[in-house]
Amino acid sequence: MILLLSLSLLIILISNILMLLSLMISKKSFLDREKNSPFECGFDPKSSTRIPFSLHFFLITVIFLIFDIEIALIFPLIYSFYLVNFLTMMKISFFFLIILLIGLYHEWNQNMLNWVK
Repeated sequence: MILLLSLSLLIILISNILMLLSLMISKKSFLDREKNSPFECGFDPKSSTRIPFSLHFFLITVIFLIFDIEIALIFPLIYSFYLVNFLTMMKISFFFLIILLIGLYHEWNQNMLNWVK
């Protein structure tokens, strides 16, 4: 009983010492310029958070996500060409692409694809 208690106390002590040692070693003592710079979004993280956001940038992002999801939906269609009737799959694919082209035409008609106004 005493041996079990002392062994568990030793295990807890060793694990706490290792955690403390890893915490001390992993601390960064200097500020890295790259870590404090803006990351991909172009905004300065130390400036005001209430700056105006470009709606055009947001709409271009939404268009990208729509076409990204389109690719994810077309991949299973390619595999299912072997499993079902070819004419049926062509109709489904054509309908799917027509919906996407109508959405693209709508974005083009609303001048969301123009970067410079």
